[in-house]
Amino acid sequence: MTDVPADPAAPPQRTAVTGDKRRRGRRGRRGEQAVVPDAEFTSYYGKPVLNKPTWSARDIAGYLFLGGLAGASSVLAAGADLTGRPALAKGCKTGALVAITGSLVALVHDLGRPARFLHMLRVVKPSSPMSIGSWVLVAYGPQAGLSAVTALTGRFTGLGRAATVGAALVGPAVAAYTAALISDTAVPTWHEGHRQMPFVFVGSAASAAGGLGMVVAPVAQAGPARRAALLGAAVELTATEVMKRRMGLPVETLRTGRAGALMKAATALTAAGALLGGLAGRRSRTAAVVGGLASLAGSACTRFGIFHAGVASAEDPKYVVVPQRERVAGAS
Repeated sequence: MTDVPADPAAPPQRTAVTGDKRRRGRRGRRGEQAVVPDAEFTSYYGKPVLNKPTWSARDIAGYLFLGGLAGASSVLAAGADLTGRPALAKGCKTGALVAITGSLVALVHDLGRPARFLHMLRVVKPSSPMSIGSWVLVAYGPQAGLSAVTALTGRFTGLGRAATVGAALVGPAVAAYTAALISDTAVPTWHEGHRQMPFVFVGSAASAAGGLGMVVAPVAQAGPARRAALLGAAVELTATEVMKRRMGLPVETLRTGRAGALMKAATALTAAGALLGGLAGRRSRTAAVVGGLASLAGSACTRFGIFHAGVASAEDPKYVVVPQRERVAGAS
């Protein structure tokens, strides 16, 4: 049989491949170059999946820190009143008033004008942390102010004592509600940490209030402040570690960049403040003051670190896409 010459106009012949040549994973067989590149999480037109928070770090992270400090300080002030520690009580009442005033100023500055805060008081919406938080602030602020003014002036002490108790009852809600406020969002880092975030914030607030108490009160009266700093640090550091282990991929934002540096500083300062002020501060006024300032700085770093981590997680699509895929896979 003679060979038939190939038609030059015909399409090139394709050689059949025998055997199982299916791709095995992204990297192929050993020694082979990757066939499929690693996935890159992008979005249409290069836009992020989520609009990142437009809040100012100075306003909102400051609002989170100062609100927690105020609420916990009112609780500490009431305890100091009941146990006969006037210097600690007066210092914490004054600190609570200054802190809640600064917190409200930061919030209103971020909102743009005071009327926007007042508009939130037109309704009560139990499903909205912002609505409930607004009413919590309205219930807390006047009582904290009255408690501090009566302590500083020495007048109307009975009314001041009632206001001190009232502020102490609302104080824990002031310290905790901001955790629900930021967790009830689509921002990955904040949302993924919603179970432990209230414990982180309350522990951080107690640590800050303890630090304030150690700064403003003499050693002989600062026992409750030292214990608050120790207990608050233990709760905050433990809850933060548990949160990091359970929140999945977005935890990267708490360990890298500006947020990572702030969280590392928060851990070091909080632990140092508790140990130096809570232990060495029993005998040394200098140690108490230095430890108290470290506790305050550590609490502030925690709030600013969590804020910046949330912004970073909203900017990168992978922190939105990967957790969603994992939840879908787990449900199927």
